[in-house]
Order: sequence, then C-alpha cells, then structure tokens
Amino acid sequence: MRRPTLIGAVVGLICLLGLAANAPSQDQKKNPDWSFNATNIEACSCEMFCPCYFTGAPSPAAGGGHDGHSGMSYCRFNNAFKVNTGHFGDTKLDGVKFWMAGDLGADFSKGFDWAVLTFEPGTPAAQRDAIKQIVQTIFAGKWNSFSDGADANIDWSLTKDRAVAKLDDGKAAEIVLKRNQGLTDDPIVIQNLKFWAAPRNDGFKMMQNEVQAYRLGDKAFETKGTNGFAITIDMKSSDVK
Repeated sequence: MRRPTLIGAVVGLICLLGLAANAPSQDQKKNPDWSFNATNIEACSCEMFCPCYFTGAPSPAAGGGHDGHSGMSYCRFNNAFKVNTGHFGDTKLDGVKFWMAGDLGADFSKGFDWAVLTFEPGTPAAQRDAIKQIVQTIFAGKWNSFSDGADANIDWSLTKDRAVAKLDDGKAAEIVLKRNQGLTDDPIVIQNLKFWAAPRNDGFKMMQNEVQAYRLGDKAFETKGTNGFAITIDMKSSDVK
C-alpha cells in the first residue's frame, strides 16, 4: 500500500479548510442575505391621500368615525404584492404573488391591529417563510394578530390607467383602482415619501379606488372612493439596522 506523502496531506488539509471557510455560518443560516423588489397595488379606508404615511395615524374620526357609529378611526387595507425580483438566502422569490389584508388600528404607537397574509396554492414553504420574515421587517411593529389565510388564486393587473387585483376571483378580497387625472394623462406621482421601512421606491402612483374589500370572516369590510395607489418598493437585508 502506498503511504500518503506529506504534500498529499497538506493538500488535503487545504481542501478541508477551504470547505469550512465557504460553509455558511450559524448566523448566516439564521439571518441570510436577502433582497426584495416588488410592486404593490394598495387601497385602504382612509381619505385620499392616506395620512398614515405622514402622521402615523389614519384619517381622523369625523362625524362619528369611519363607520359613522363607533367614533373609532382605523385604516383597513388590502395590499396585493407581486415580486419582481428577490431572494432569501438560496430561495428565489421572483414572480411570487401574495395578499395582505388588515387593519392598522387607530394609534400606531400602541401597535397595529391585525393582518392576514394569503399565498397562492402551490407556493413552496421556503418562499412563504421568506416572505413572512420580509413583510414583518417592512411593516415593522407589534401586531395584535398576524395570521395566515387559506390559499387562494390571485389575479393581478396594472396599467398606467387602472389597477385590478382579486383574491379567489374577488370572493375573498378585491381592489379596483382608477388613475386620478393630473395635468397630463400620466399618473399623479408622490415622490420622496417612504413606504414603511423600505428605503427605496419609484413613487406613489395615485389611483383612487372604485372598491376595496376583504370579504372573509368577522372582520370583513368594504370601502369605495377612498385611498389607493400602486408602488414598486425595494429593500435588502443590508438596509436593516
């Protein structure tokens, strides 16, 4: 039998050290590198334009409140996201669509009320877990309830004049937006305004809603003629302090 030479042993040790150096650390496994670029069709119960992005509170309860009875302010919303490009560690996120409906409540300093996150059937578990972590980083804060909804198909369409998104063909939730007329036929765009924790966006393209509704369970709601917009946001793990 041929005995290993000193050179062979050294080469083997170098290879082992190289593999160890390239192996992901425990910290990398727990906090992987990620990026997220997605377009969001959004509508909510606030007046146009939603003051939540400026004041940290929804439209004031005028005339007895949003519902005319309780005197309570709230921001009940629907977000229909489509990921343009993204990854979470080795998990690709390109093309994933998901729906986020909920209520931000009346006082953000006390946390948010509730949210339900819904994915399309067949979305892999790794993509779901990644999206959940990214979403809760973007919408940073305490939620009284943050849950998963039953899987449903998402129809998603956006042009410069109109945006339509439907969850389970509109039976579960729906957003229909129309472009507000500006000086030209291009969208009215609000620039230099942050979308929650995401540090980059292409501007809020104003589109008042014809209807925005969440039609499931005891928290169902529907509003017409209130706030709406479309926006593309961009964020990376390196943006998180």
